[in-house]
Amino acid sequence: MVYDEEQRPRRVVITGLGAVTSIGLGAPAFLDGLKSGRSGVKPITAFDTSGFAHAHACEVTDFVPHEWIHHVDPQELGRATQFSVAAANMAVADAGLTARDLRERRVLVSVGTTDAESRDLDTLVAAQLAEGPERLSPGLARRAQAGRLSSGIVRELGLVDVEALTIPTACAAGNYAIGSGFDAIRSGEVEAALCGGADAVCRKTFTGFYRLGTIAPEVCQPFDIDRKGILTGEGAGVLLLESLDSALARGARIYAEVLGYGLNCDAHHPVAPDQDSLARCMEIAHRNAGVAQDDIDFISAHGTGTRANDVTEAGAIRQVFDAPPPTVSIKSMIGHSMGAASALAAAACALAITEGFIPPTVNHRETDPECGLDCVPNEARPAVLNVVQNNALAFAGNNAVLILGRMNRTERPERRERTERPEPVKEAA
Repeated sequence: MVYDEEQRPRRVVITGLGAVTSIGLGAPAFLDGLKSGRSGVKPITAFDTSGFAHAHACEVTDFVPHEWIHHVDPQELGRATQFSVAAANMAVADAGLTARDLRERRVLVSVGTTDAESRDLDTLVAAQLAEGPERLSPGLARRAQAGRLSSGIVRELGLVDVEALTIPTACAAGNYAIGSGFDAIRSGEVEAALCGGADAVCRKTFTGFYRLGTIAPEVCQPFDIDRKGILTGEGAGVLLLESLDSALARGARIYAEVLGYGLNCDAHHPVAPDQDSLARCMEIAHRNAGVAQDDIDFISAHGTGTRANDVTEAGAIRQVFDAPPPTVSIKSMIGHSMGAASALAAAACALAITEGFIPPTVNHRETDPECGLDCVPNEARPAVLNVVQNNALAFAGNNAVLILGRMNRTERPERRERTERPEPVKEAA
């Protein structure tokens, strides 16, 4: 499509970050945790772990809902929704906006998730087995709906001209949600977007991964030769997106520009990633963002710490990149937070661009030769970052790759886009 000047799609920037993580609440604390290589690993408290040989996770233990949620009774919200609402409030405040500012705009709220309120579903199932369906809690049943992850934000902020989406594409859902916000702002459908992902530790997901033999006994070690699997995690990452014109007009701080993204779904296998499909997804993202593989300064990998994922993802990266850039996994610090994972990684990428560093892959002893990547072991690395890539993989072959770029706020740089620019490309099975 060829755009004239009035129709030209708008550039999209990140001006607010909200982060609920096991290594810090809010963007400043999250940044400190990333720079210091903090680990959020601790014994699970969310449910009874009797009978499991090992039961560590990256739980958020210092979260007090009423400190972050002000207009909705937190008891009406499940834990994942509490996280998403809190992270949205953080992002709005971090952007220098108020709820009233957003009520005067057309807004998209897009939240990705894997489990939604599965912790409440765990409780309901246990109650039904023990006492029968007639004893189920109506309050728990009402709040155990995936749609509440986004509608809870709408209620909290009192938004009126708004579309609310909950995207259930599992562990790639955060990037999917950010992509939907990018599209909506770029096309002029909305003026601002709150997008990201949220999930809470639950028995169902921990047990599922445990039975697959993919839960690590103590720590997560992506790309390490001795890696033993994932650690489940929880939290929320919410980004506030707006057009570049809007951000410049109000003098907003800009963390990064969203350059583009790529999606595909190969449906090759229920749980195993496919190297060729992921490589195609990265190439789609590069084309959509208007960048080349040698423009990428570092990759935030999906990097789960399982044998299959890390080798497959590393192989896909080497397939696309002649000389792979530094490639890290923040899951080594915050665990696998499911639907929140790529949203928090996107927030980490934005902070890395702004603060000039590459987060480390902690718990690292020796890189697996089959992976063969520079995973920035154990200590953050100073770096000038212009373009970064955020990978997300999910069960059933759902892949989503996001590209972010630096933007000098004091100048209005020339538009990166060509006159003829491909629309966001989405590949289906």
